[in-house]
Amino acid sequence: MRIRRTSHLLALTALAALALTACQDGTGVKDEGASHPASSTATAAQPTPGTDKGTGAGTGTAPTKDTTGSAGSSGKGGTTDGKSGGNTGSDTGGDTGDKAADTASDSRVLCNGSNTRVTAQTVARPLNHMLLTVTNTGSKTCDLTYNPVLRFDEMQWVPQAAKETQPQAVTTLAPGESGYAGVLLSAADGSGEGGQTAKKLTVAFQGYTPNSDGGASATPTLPAKGVYYDSSLAVTYWQQDMDDALSW
Repeated sequence: MRIRRTSHLLALTALAALALTACQDGTGVKDEGASHPASSTATAAQPTPGTDKGTGAGTGTAPTKDTTGSAGSSGKGGTTDGKSGGNTGSDTGGDTGDKAADTASDSRVLCNGSNTRVTAQTVARPLNHMLLTVTNTGSKTCDLTYNPVLRFDEMQWVPQAAKETQPQAVTTLAPGESGYAGVLLSAADGSGEGGQTAKKLTVAFQGYTPNSDGGASATPTLPAKGVYYDSSLAVTYWQQDMDDALSW
């Protein structure tokens, strides 16, 4: 009986050991098997962190880069626009300048015998002087350039202009305005030579370059007794003010 019990106990112990071993092995396998679904679950769950990172990148990093990129693009665009603006400004400025020049050329002309009235009269002071007056009778502003070119009768020489009387700006006459020039007829001390009396005076006008043709001449009437002149004959530049023409 003791042998059977002992055998029975041994058998039970062996069975228990086998059951325990089987249980441990099965649990291990199941644990390992369960670990795979857990890993799969983790893997399936990984998109969520990935999405978070992506969202973070999209929300934070990516927009920052995009914003920087946009700023860069805007900067480049601004530079391009700036250049375009510069070109537009230059072109517009050039066009405006050309239009202004065209307008100026359309609204301003040279003063000459065709658009002015010219008078010549002797004056008491200064001594031996004559005053030329040019009045704009046209509808446009005109320019009196340089000095009048005088010719008494058929004289073969041209009186010189006094350089010290040259104004800083061209004398300009609006319609109805007048400009002036003073004429020294003869030396007050009698030092001049070749004195004679003239009955006719021709006044020529210059263009925008010295000694160029400024258009039609004028022949103002001289006093009935004529005008006496000698080798001292000289003239001032055209002046805006009568006193400036007679102060020389």
